[in-house]
Amino acid sequence: MPRPKIAIISALAPIIFGLIACQSPPQTTSESPENTNSQPAKTSTTDLPGKGIKIRPSCGPAQISRFIGEIVNLGLSQLGYEVENLKQLAPAALHVALSNGDLDIFAGHREKMQAGLFKKSGGDEKLEQVGEIVSNVFLGYQIDKKTAESAKITNFSQLKDPKIAKLFDSDNDGKANLAGCSAGSPCAEFIDYQIKAYGLQDTVEQDKGEEAPLLADVLARYKQGKPILYFSSNILWITTTLKTGADVIWLEVPFTSLPKDLGEFTAKDTSIDGKNIGYPIDRLRVVGQKEFLKTNPAAKSLFEQIQIPVEDINAELTLIEKGENSPEDIRRHAEAWVKNNQQKFDTWIEEAKKASKPNSN
Repeated sequence: MPRPKIAIISALAPIIFGLIACQSPPQTTSESPENTNSQPAKTSTTDLPGKGIKIRPSCGPAQISRFIGEIVNLGLSQLGYEVENLKQLAPAALHVALSNGDLDIFAGHREKMQAGLFKKSGGDEKLEQVGEIVSNVFLGYQIDKKTAESAKITNFSQLKDPKIAKLFDSDNDGKANLAGCSAGSPCAEFIDYQIKAYGLQDTVEQDKGEEAPLLADVLARYKQGKPILYFSSNILWITTTLKTGADVIWLEVPFTSLPKDLGEFTAKDTSIDGKNIGYPIDRLRVVGQKEFLKTNPAAKSLFEQIQIPVEDINAELTLIEKGENSPEDIRRHAEAWVKNNQQKFDTWIEEAKKASKPNSN
């Protein structure tokens, strides 16, 4: 009889619709609903050099590393590669994983700062550095301009004077507190090396920890009118608030002294605008397994072309610092960056496709 059938269907309808509602939405690759018009014209999948090839990308613990990695991933997806989710690891573990063949690429490798990790992980025999995603990266020590002028501080070595060091002593132990880097990182080891090289062990101590809370404390102290001392870079979100020259200054170092695994450098190499800030100009590159790069010329070509201006890096860091810091937020930011640079991005993709063809050279 029809009535019982209708009754059964009616009873099952809420269950059926409930099951449909619980299903996850489709995963996005290089597109998001808000950026559907930002993608280049569709190409036949048979023309894509990465078709059927999986890539295992990675990023460091710093969130800007994820932003760079997502932009690279969007390009790889356009080339047809099956791109796995970014695997986030500490720099040392990340380089070892690349060397062991557990990962394929890392976009965001600091050529100078992480030179030791590169060598320890097999160096040029196993790995290869390509491209220049971010150029003209420099690092050094900064203090607030007010204290610099009132105490006539221009050189890092002046902190050997206990009276000057005391100005930056935030925990009342007699030593200047220098906001540095996370414990165990090449950056933290570099700072410790220079503190010793300049004979500052008795008057300066590095505060080690995560970047965000360290810099938040620096900014809070500045707003309270207190002296600040921190290891800085032109790719830090704090640079958008504390302007070099207006709010803070770079400290010179008495002479160039760097760990041996970074290489040999002179004062000329570590100087900016005639001021020796103690560290050579660095750049962020892609490092990958040598064999992977050899067998994937399209991917290698893409890595060689991608460039992100320092200004765009700091704009992203500002968004992250303001709370837009989840993996989903950063993916959305990367998609927006591609949309805002679509013409250039499309050119990179087309050039990368050409590199995969036999007579592309």
